[in-house]
Amino acid sequence: MSTPELGLPMVVPAPGLPARVRIHEVGARDGLQNEKATVPTEVKAEFIRRLADSGLTTIEATSFVHPKWVPQLADAEQLFPLVSDLGRSSGVHLPVLVPNERGLDRALALGARRVALFASATESFAKANLNRTVDESLAMFEPVVSRAKADKVHVRGYISMCFGDPWEGPVPIHQVVRVCKALMDMGCDELSLGDTIGVATPGHVQTLLAELNEEGVPTSVLGVHFHDTYGQALANTLAALQHGVTTVDASAGGLGGCPYAKSATGNLATEDLVWMLQGLGIDTGVDLARLTATSVWMAERLGRPSPSRTVKALSHKE
Repeated sequence: MSTPELGLPMVVPAPGLPARVRIHEVGARDGLQNEKATVPTEVKAEFIRRLADSGLTTIEATSFVHPKWVPQLADAEQLFPLVSDLGRSSGVHLPVLVPNERGLDRALALGARRVALFASATESFAKANLNRTVDESLAMFEPVVSRAKADKVHVRGYISMCFGDPWEGPVPIHQVVRVCKALMDMGCDELSLGDTIGVATPGHVQTLLAELNEEGVPTSVLGVHFHDTYGQALANTLAALQHGVTTVDASAGGLGGCPYAKSATGNLATEDLVWMLQGLGIDTGVDLARLTATSVWMAERLGRPSPSRTVKALSHKE
């Protein structure tokens, strides 16, 4: 018998936490882009549909980065039309990653209404990931955001290396704040703080969030994106929730890392996040059993088990 059938996790709310959390599901994009094997387009589309069926309402679908850089997502033009009806029929948001104006053109041509940009808090990662300095990358994003907003398209800004960088080590908080403010001033609707190599700890998370508030970046526009390299992703998420954050990025089955940061292990698994939130009495709208079944299905297609502890526990056969 599975633990949910036994009434577990037992719901015991904790004070000072939000009533509802929106999960920004990144498995279909951030997860699959880091797979060595290229997943067939039809399988990706089925994965997205199953994620939507589990109750997830924001599912990052694909990336319009040049196929040379992310060959696993070279089929963006073919994939997006296969799932775009979800936005019309089910109200599911399907953001896509766009690196520049050319990427924006490709996304808009297919009817995308939510886009995301990838900035960096450090010079080393900006050079490795964008082949530009931080300031040059921000200058590149400015017309992208401007054009998207003119077309009433929702824009999310990802900020990588917010807590540590594999080349530079600790990242000064003021450096992260500067990039966040620049993206917000451009017109980004939402910012996602990325712990790209998984080195954050809870005090660091809360200090960064407090400093962003001090500098005029409200908690309401902030999401968090944690990797579990050192086993801190859930602890860091709880710290963010205690500060008032209500948007959390996660990846079904714990898929994904970062192709430009070799020390990065998988994202926070959506199932692990949902288990914790359910125990805290926080609403997500997600059916954990359906989501777990979806991750088991995808793991079978990838030929390896899911790294998510919750997926392992709930799918264990006696």
